Amino acid sequence: MISIEKTGKTVDDAVAAALAEFKVTKEQVEVEVLEESKNSLFGIFGGRLAKVKVTMKDVPEEAVAASVGEIERESSIEGTEEEVALDRIKISGSNEEADRAAKEFLKNIFEAMKINVVMEKFFNKEEGSTVFKLHGPGMGVLIGKHGQTLDSLQYLTNLVANKHSEDRVRIIVDVEDYRERRKETLVRLAQRLAEKVKRTGEKVVLEPMNPYERKLIHMTLQDDPKVTTYSEGEEPYRKAVIDLK
Repeated sequence: MISIEKTGKTVDDAVAAALAEFKVTKEQVEVEVLEESKNSLFGIFGGRLAKVKVTMKDVPEEAVAASVGEIERESSIEGTEEEVALDRIKISGSNEEADRAAKEFLKNIFEAMKINVVMEKFFNKEEGSTVFKLHGPGMGVLIGKHGQTLDSLQYLTNLVANKHSEDRVRIIVDVEDYRERRKETLVRLAQRLAEKVKRTGEKVVLEPMNPYERKLIHMTLQDDPKVTTYSEGEEPYRKAVIDLK
């Protein structure tokens, strides 16, 4: 089992930090409180952060799916016949068994949540990954703040897919092209903040981001002759920094 220790102002804060790093929900972990938080005297003396140990459970895929509700096996969210036929063309080169397991897992999750989702499946040859694009009404619940819920769903889907593949596979889960829109937003943000750094001579520290998003900031500005980028802090609060060279 994989464990991690985290601290926070409260036990809930420490647990939340661990969940964000694992990209899972509380149902997929075991929590051990190592230290309760303690308020400081006059805000100066004797204060103590809460400390927890969070351990990932080795949960079979059926239990993970059932954790969001009772699963009904008969699908009501498949795409049209034309979309299904198109899938077979788009995913040429992917691991069909792993893809099938991932699709079934996602389908069961959405049935349990009682939401109607149309799934499109693509194979990204450049990255060697299978991409599930999800469409339907009320998709915001699957994205969450800054994509945190979507990242957790993608993480669990990869766990399931890799149980059905001898080779390591990579599954990308996207909702209404959120990831592409987020990518475009971050690229524009990086370019705009780089110009600000050049103009003011002061570094800019961005909000906490996941490793993929920080990497995107670094790659966007890697060829800029006047600025440099690096990361600072600890997960899940690690931030990208833009500074003058």
